[in-house]
Amino acid sequence: MWLFTKYGFYSVVCARQGDGGYGQPIDENRLMVRARLRQHLEALRTRFAAVLGDAEILAFPGSDYAFRIFVPKTAWVTVAAELTDEIAYDNFKAEVARGDASQSYEAALHDVWNVMNRLQKRA
Repeated sequence: MWLFTKYGFYSVVCARQGDGGYGQPIDENRLMVRARLRQHLEALRTRFAAVLGDAEILAFPGSDYAFRIFVPKTAWVTVAAELTDEIAYDNFKAEVARGDASQSYEAALHDVWNVMNRLQKRA
């Protein structure tokens, strides 16, 4: 799942069992929350400290997503529900612009919007 929030962009997938290395089967009860920017995971961990505060941000230089945390799926369900509950805006990109996110994240959101708009027009 890709998730764009006012805190950042995340790719959330099942973690692999054991040390998480390739070739290991997935663990459907443990998730890997990946981010391209460390500050996105830091913002998420700060906002949801009660659930994610102990999650260590691990660096994977040179990988597709350079920063990751591993959490139980039940913890992510709580985070996702709270993210939904706190929506109190009618324009996501404008909300991001009003917040603490970087200008580069806001610009990237506009790029994503444009790509998906082109998809809609082709359909």
